[in-house]
Amino acid sequence: MAAKAYLLLKVKAGKTQDVLETLKALPGVEQAHACFGHPDIFGLVNASDDRALANLIMTKIHTIPGVEETDTHIVVQD
Repeated sequence: MAAKAYLLLKVKAGKTQDVLETLKALPGVEQAHACFGHPDIFGLVNASDDRALANLIMTKIHTIPGVEETDTHIVVQD
């Protein structure tokens, strides 16, 4: 079953644009927007299932240089 989540990212100062561009280029990232305040970036990601979603977040997004924290909110109902 498909999995969707909203991501809230805290980014190192001066790295927001770089992180945003990298994030938008990842397969599965449906939307990503830089915002004033906290968090620095809001994103919406899709994956084929929970395992693929975890893999996307933990191996692709967490490793983007400049990402300090992520807060993941899994969608339970569309």
